[in-house]
Amino acid sequence: MSLDWQNSPVTDDYSIEELLITVLADQFRNDDQATNGMGSFIPVAAFMLARKTHAPDLIWLAGTVGLEPRPERIPASTLEAPLWKDSIMYIEQYGDAWHLLFSSRWIEKFCVGAAQLDQYGNANNSIIGSDYHAPKVRLPGTAGLADLCSLGKKLYYWNLNHSSRSLVEKVDFISGAGYLEGGDARDKLGLANGPQLVVTNLAVMDFHPESKRMQLKSVHPGVTVEQVQDATGFELILPDGDVPETSKPTKAQVKLIREDIDPDEMRNK
Repeated sequence: MSLDWQNSPVTDDYSIEELLITVLADQFRNDDQATNGMGSFIPVAAFMLARKTHAPDLIWLAGTVGLEPRPERIPASTLEAPLWKDSIMYIEQYGDAWHLLFSSRWIEKFCVGAAQLDQYGNANNSIIGSDYHAPKVRLPGTAGLADLCSLGKKLYYWNLNHSSRSLVEKVDFISGAGYLEGGDARDKLGLANGPQLVVTNLAVMDFHPESKRMQLKSVHPGVTVEQVQDATGFELILPDGDVPETSKPTKAQVKLIREDIDPDEMRNK
């Protein structure tokens, strides 16, 4: 699709899913290497949008299997062959893929969701409750989350249900290491990088450079700082002065998402 995306005006005709996609897409540059987690329709759409606009040479390892996939549209699964059937290379997931992922030079960015995320970016996809063997809720599990959070990757979290149940002061179980207890705790273990951004249906958060606590970066159009704080299970650090508003998608971005990248609306699942 030929679009003048660089000069396209912003639009008020967008869904919250489309806003998350455009915010995430803006985090990826032309020389980046990135991969997605399970059930990642929003990140997959973001990778595809970035590649169709400002980052055509973004290297994407789809589901840690298909290198440089070329799907015509987002299929019904982001962890099965239809997503990467036209990749330039298939990488055996349980062997060769991890040799690449263990290298700090390859696949630097990981975009993933978590059932719980705490103020230091620690993620939980394992259990809800204090007793691992008798939890209140058994969650899907870590898959590769624990590994990728400990391999020096830059982590980008997304969450369509910003609430005090999903953004908590302390996770019930650390499935993926963020900044642990904050400060230099992650550095002391020799773990590079870590959480960079959290994008939700209400706001965008990043992390304080010294304390590593989550801080409010922007609020989405129509959302107040008070609404974000009330929906968060801990006190967010606020920037000096007014909190900016998250940039709206452009008409070209929304058109690409709806007509080219995801006409089947998998992003809404």
